[in-house]
Amino acid sequence: MIPVTVNNGYVMRAWYDISFDGVERRPDEGGIRASQAQIEELIAQEKSRGVAARRIVIAGFSQGGAITLQTGLRHADTLAGLMVLSSYLPLAATVAAERSAANAATPIFMAHGAYDPMIAIALAQRSVTQLTELGYAVEWHEYPMQHSVCAEEVRDISRWLQRVLAA
Repeated sequence: MIPVTVNNGYVMRAWYDISFDGVERRPDEGGIRASQAQIEELIAQEKSRGVAARRIVIAGFSQGGAITLQTGLRHADTLAGLMVLSSYLPLAATVAAERSAANAATPIFMAHGAYDPMIAIALAQRSVTQLTELGYAVEWHEYPMQHSVCAEEVRDISRWLQRVLAA
């Protein structure tokens, strides 16, 4: 629970703060990197329990999806996949320099609502373009919904998970 500047400082569940400069939203780099460290700790815990990195899927919705990309693209060991729902690529300018070769071919599932008022679909589509330009294979899905999840998306997620975890 942290205060989120773009929401008038309202204390809410969030991975990082977001401010607005009058033109666009500005994510908090320090908060993003701190959340990345938290996910890295969770992955390390699972690996210490005997779960191979190749069996781990990182998934997130909204800010959680941003943290999924932030962590997964930079993680040192190959992961099973990255699932990004109603989200975008944070700190996009740093990915090329910081990415890990271990996850260059990791499957990425991205889905977004066409009518999302929280995170514009154009931002998600731009993220797909940026990832594709960096050589990542992104499976993109768009649904007639807002900032939520729908039954069709759940079916697509199920098929994708079965595929990436079957290997």
